[in-house]
Amino acid sequence: MSQAKAKVVQIKGVTFVGLTDSNHWVPIDGPEQFGGSNAAIRPKELLLISLAGCTGSDVASIMTKMREPYTRLEVHVDAEMSDTHPKVYTKIHLTFKVWGDGIKEANLKKAIELSSTTYCGVTAMLRNS
Repeated sequence: MSQAKAKVVQIKGVTFVGLTDSNHWVPIDGPEQFGGSNAAIRPKELLLISLAGCTGSDVASIMTKMREPYTRLEVHVDAEMSDTHPKVYTKIHLTFKVWGDGIKEANLKKAIELSSTTYCGVTAMLRNS
Protein backbone atom coordinates (compact mmCIF):
# COMPACT_ATOMS: atom_id res chain seq x y z
CA MET A 1 0.00 0.00 0.00
CA SER A 2 1.39 3.39 -0.91
CA GLN A 3 1.04 6.46 1.25
CA ALA A 4 0.41 10.11 0.48
CA LYS A 5 0.96 13.25 2.49
CA ALA A 6 -0.43 16.74 2.21
CA LYS A 7 -0.39 19.85 4.31
CA VAL A 8 -1.90 23.30 4.28
CA VAL A 9 -0.19 26.40 5.62
CA GLN A 10 -2.30 29.31 6.81
CA ILE A 11 -1.48 32.60 5.12
CA LYS A 12 -4.12 34.73 6.82
CA GLY A 13 -7.66 34.10 8.04
CA VAL A 14 -9.04 31.21 5.98
CA THR A 15 -6.49 31.68 3.20
CA PHE A 16 -4.16 28.70 2.93
CA VAL A 17 -1.72 27.16 0.52
CA GLY A 18 -1.62 23.39 0.19
CA LEU A 19 1.38 21.21 -0.61
CA THR A 20 1.39 17.53 -1.55
CA ASP A 21 4.00 14.88 -2.29
CA SER A 22 4.30 16.15 -5.87
CA ASN A 23 5.77 19.34 -4.36
CA HIS A 24 3.25 21.66 -6.02
CA TRP A 25 1.48 24.41 -4.13
CA VAL A 26 -2.20 25.22 -4.57
CA PRO A 27 -3.89 28.26 -3.04
CA ILE A 28 -7.16 27.72 -1.18
CA ASP A 29 -9.33 30.56 0.06
CA GLY A 30 -12.75 31.52 1.30
CA PRO A 31 -15.03 34.50 0.85
CA GLU A 32 -14.27 37.75 2.65
CA GLN A 33 -17.24 37.38 5.02
CA PHE A 34 -15.59 34.24 6.45
CA GLY A 35 -12.10 35.72 6.82
CA GLY A 36 -10.77 34.96 3.35
CA SER A 37 -9.47 37.16 0.59
CA ASN A 38 -11.70 35.65 -2.12
CA ALA A 39 -8.49 35.16 -4.11
CA ALA A 40 -8.43 31.41 -4.74
CA ILE A 41 -10.50 28.29 -5.16
CA ARG A 42 -12.67 27.02 -2.30
CA PRO A 43 -11.89 23.58 -0.82
CA LYS A 44 -15.11 21.95 -2.06
CA GLU A 45 -14.60 23.44 -5.53
CA LEU A 46 -11.16 21.85 -5.54
CA LEU A 47 -12.83 18.50 -4.89
CA LEU A 48 -14.96 18.93 -8.03
CA ILE A 49 -11.91 19.88 -10.08
CA SER A 50 -10.07 16.85 -8.68
CA LEU A 51 -12.90 14.60 -9.81
CA ALA A 52 -13.01 16.14 -13.29
CA GLY A 53 -9.23 16.07 -13.63
CA CYS A 54 -8.95 12.45 -12.52
CA THR A 55 -11.64 11.10 -14.82
CA GLY A 56 -10.58 13.42 -17.66
CA SER A 57 -7.01 12.11 -17.46
CA ASP A 58 -8.29 8.54 -17.55
CA VAL A 59 -10.57 9.14 -20.53
CA ALA A 60 -7.80 10.96 -22.42
CA SER A 61 -5.36 8.13 -21.80
CA ILE A 62 -7.86 5.42 -22.74
CA MET A 63 -8.96 7.26 -25.88
CA THR A 64 -5.33 7.65 -26.94
CA LYS A 65 -4.70 3.93 -26.37
CA MET A 66 -7.80 3.19 -28.47
CA ARG A 67 -6.31 5.43 -31.17
CA GLU A 68 -9.41 7.59 -31.18
CA PRO A 69 -8.72 10.84 -33.07
CA TYR A 70 -10.00 13.30 -30.47
CA THR A 71 -8.57 16.81 -30.51
CA ARG A 72 -10.10 18.28 -27.37
CA LEU A 73 -11.71 17.01 -24.18
CA GLU A 74 -13.60 18.87 -21.46
CA VAL A 75 -15.27 17.51 -18.36
CA HIS A 76 -18.01 19.73 -16.90
CA VAL A 77 -19.25 19.15 -13.36
CA ASP A 78 -22.66 20.10 -12.00
CA ALA A 79 -23.20 19.48 -8.30
CA GLU A 80 -26.01 19.94 -5.82
CA MET A 81 -25.19 20.83 -2.23
CA SER A 82 -27.19 20.29 0.93
CA ASP A 83 -28.69 23.35 2.60
CA THR A 84 -27.72 22.30 6.14
CA HIS A 85 -24.37 21.80 7.83
CA PRO A 86 -22.22 20.03 7.08
CA LYS A 87 -22.85 21.28 3.55
CA VAL A 88 -21.96 18.36 1.33
CA TYR A 89 -22.49 17.54 -2.31
CA THR A 90 -25.58 15.37 -2.54
CA LYS A 91 -25.47 14.85 -6.29
CA ILE A 92 -22.64 15.20 -8.80
CA HIS A 93 -23.16 14.97 -12.57
CA LEU A 94 -20.34 14.87 -15.11
CA THR A 95 -20.70 15.88 -18.75
CA PHE A 96 -17.95 14.93 -21.17
CA LYS A 97 -17.45 17.09 -24.25
CA VAL A 98 -15.15 15.62 -26.86
CA TRP A 99 -14.12 17.05 -30.22
CA GLY A 100 -12.59 15.24 -33.18
CA ASP A 101 -13.48 13.70 -36.51
CA GLY A 102 -14.38 10.03 -36.68
CA ILE A 103 -14.59 9.30 -32.95
CA LYS A 104 -16.47 6.08 -32.29
CA GLU A 105 -19.18 6.78 -29.73
CA ALA A 106 -18.95 3.24 -28.37
CA ASN A 107 -15.25 3.72 -27.59
CA LEU A 108 -15.91 7.04 -25.89
CA LYS A 109 -18.64 5.46 -23.74
CA LYS A 110 -16.31 2.57 -22.88
CA ALA A 111 -13.51 4.98 -21.89
CA ILE A 112 -15.87 6.92 -19.63
CA GLU A 113 -17.22 3.73 -18.06
CA LEU A 114 -13.72 2.33 -17.45
CA SER A 115 -12.72 5.55 -15.74
CA SER A 116 -15.88 5.57 -13.65
CA THR A 117 -15.81 1.92 -12.60
CA THR A 118 -12.14 0.96 -12.61
CA TYR A 119 -9.51 3.68 -12.81
CA CYS A 120 -10.53 7.01 -11.27
CA GLY A 121 -9.63 6.91 -7.60
CA VAL A 122 -11.45 10.17 -6.89
CA THR A 123 -14.68 8.70 -8.28
CA ALA A 124 -14.20 5.59 -6.15
CA MET A 125 -13.58 7.61 -2.98
CA LEU A 126 -16.67 9.75 -3.54
CA ARG A 127 -18.81 6.75 -4.43
CA ASN A 128 -17.68 4.83 -1.33
CA SER A 129 -18.13 7.67 1.14
